[in-house]
Order: sequence, then C-alpha cells, then structure tokens
Amino acid sequence: MPPTRIGVTAAAGAYSVLIGEDTIATLGHELDEARLGPRRIIVSSPRVWDLHRARFRKLGADRTPVLVDDGERSKTMATVARVHDALVKAKADRSTVVIAVGGGVIGDLVGFAAATYLRGIRIVHVPTTLLAQVDSAIGGKTGVNHALGKNLIGSFHAPSLVVADPVVLDTLPRREFRAGLYEVIKYGVIAEPGLLDRLRTTLPAIFAREPGAVAPLVADSCRIKARVVSADEREGGLRRILNFGHTMGHALEAATKFKRFRHGEAVGYGMLAALSLGVARGVTPPALYEEVHELITHLGPLPPVSDISAREAMAAIGRDKKMVAGTLHFVGATGRGATATLTDVTATEMRNALKRLGLRP
Repeated sequence: MPPTRIGVTAAAGAYSVLIGEDTIATLGHELDEARLGPRRIIVSSPRVWDLHRARFRKLGADRTPVLVDDGERSKTMATVARVHDALVKAKADRSTVVIAVGGGVIGDLVGFAAATYLRGIRIVHVPTTLLAQVDSAIGGKTGVNHALGKNLIGSFHAPSLVVADPVVLDTLPRREFRAGLYEVIKYGVIAEPGLLDRLRTTLPAIFAREPGAVAPLVADSCRIKARVVSADEREGGLRRILNFGHTMGHALEAATKFKRFRHGEAVGYGMLAALSLGVARGVTPPALYEEVHELITHLGPLPPVSDISAREAMAAIGRDKKMVAGTLHFVGATGRGATATLTDVTATEMRNALKRLGLRP
C-alpha cells in the first residue's frame, strides 16, 4: 500500500506525517525534498539503535549517533544536557537537523534539547513505538519530568517531519505494543468511536502486527491528532481533549516515581477513573464506561495499584500542568466521541474515582 501523508499546521510552518511500511527507507529523500540539512545528527537509545541501525545506513547522517537512555526515569534535564553536550562537540549549528529515533521518551527529551539548543534547531521524529506513532511524535510537545510531576519542564517545538513506519513495531515487546493501544482507545472515546469497534473486532490481527491492521490505526489516530493540534497548537482550548485520561494517569506515574507503569498503561487507568467520575456525576453514560472497561481488560493485565495511596496521587494532581489559575481543566466523556472540559471537579470526586480503581485511601 502507498504511504499515507497527513499535513499538520504549526506556527513555525506546516509539516508532514508520513505513515507506511518501509517509509524509513525514503527518509533521506524526504529530508532532501524538504531541504532539511545538510548536517543530520541522529539521537536514539542503545536498545533502539541496536535493533534498527541498519535501516538508517543510506540516510546521510553523521556516522556516530548520539545514544542516551530511554526509560521514563531518564527523562530528565541531566539527559537533555548530555544531548546538548553532544551537539556542541559536533559543532551543530542552525542548519543542523536532529533526528530523534525512538519512543515517546526519546521524542520528548530530544525535542526539548532541539528546542533549547541555539534557541531552537530543526527536529525530525522517527517514532519506534506504537504510542509514539499514534500520539507523542505529533504536535510539538517536548519536555522532561520533574521529581514531583510528569512533563513539568518543556516547551512547544513542532517537528519538521514525522515518519511512522509500522515495520519497526515488530520488535516491540507485547507490553510496549499494548501500551500504545490505550492511546488509540483514547482517540476512540474523544473523537472516533469506530476505533473502539475496530479494536474489538480485529484485535488478533492487530496483536499479530499485521501491517494492514496496524497502519490504518496509526493513520486514523494521526489524523485526529493532526486536526486537533492544527486548530490549537498550544493547548488553549480544543487540544485539551487529548488529555483525556492523563490527569490521573500522570498522577499514578508520579506517585510510583515513574518506575511501574508504561505511559499508556497509566493512561488506561486514568481513562477508567475519568469515566467512573463522569458516571458518578451523571455526565458519562454507564454503557460507555462498561465498553471501555471491557476493552481495556481484554487487552491484557495492567500493573497493580492497590498499594498506591490516593493521597499521594492527589498531591501529584495538584501539581499537574493542566492547572490554570488554580483551576484544574479535567476532560470528561459525555458519549462515544464526545467530551466536555470540567472546571468544577472536586478533590472528593477525584479521590473517590481513584479509590474505585483500587487505590488505598
């Protein structure tokens, strides 16, 4: 099948998301066509680079990539400083293009390094996890974690190109692959219910990593994200719907010091909590909660939460970057493909929703 090309509008200029089998092989041509270069420096992780280095032989990038750890606990200012150091030693200038090859952590921290080096140089994303392909590589959000909260330090820095090749997903462990599917569920709840139906009916083919099943999931998710971020790049309104499930999901990650959950797993729990809260206050149809709960359960087991304190999670929510002038903008679901931003959610409601997930008081 020919690749899918999706356009994204950004203040710094429009860019393309290219989705399709073996699109990495055309990356050099895409960069040439977009006049991105002449210096091209790859930043990746040792694990990802060991798996996929052969795919980048003809790229025309610097021979030695910059390699940094890609775990959630490595998403820190110290790791960004390592990327800065490498760029300085390579004498990178404003004509240099950084190519981030990896999952969401690599994309976020390398994006932040590119945004802050020389006050901003070009970045291209080649996401190698399902979660990064359907979500984090698009939209220009970059950043790192703080010990007290998720993604509290960062900036908006749109990429110049995103290349999502489903072939690289073959090497993902099943848990990592499954983590990306929770973000697909998110898109189904907030914008396109057909994604929920497709996940339910074609899950065996999706888990088998069949390109004909996976590539359309990636493309449809990217279309939704591209439409939203093109309309609201800096999250002043519409883009907030992409945070569905993230308020409580981020809190679970912070409460466990980013050691227990894959990001998508935490979002899975966060969506269930948001739906439960919505049902309790009468804005979410109970049938939607049941549908999403059944689908999440069908994907496979989530890490346990019974030892996590709801009080600790609530403290993390209080530091959430979605707080504006002391008010939390909480995204609730009002139906299949419909949301509402709630600004009057109480601490008691959130605490009760966390307890219904199984957290201790």
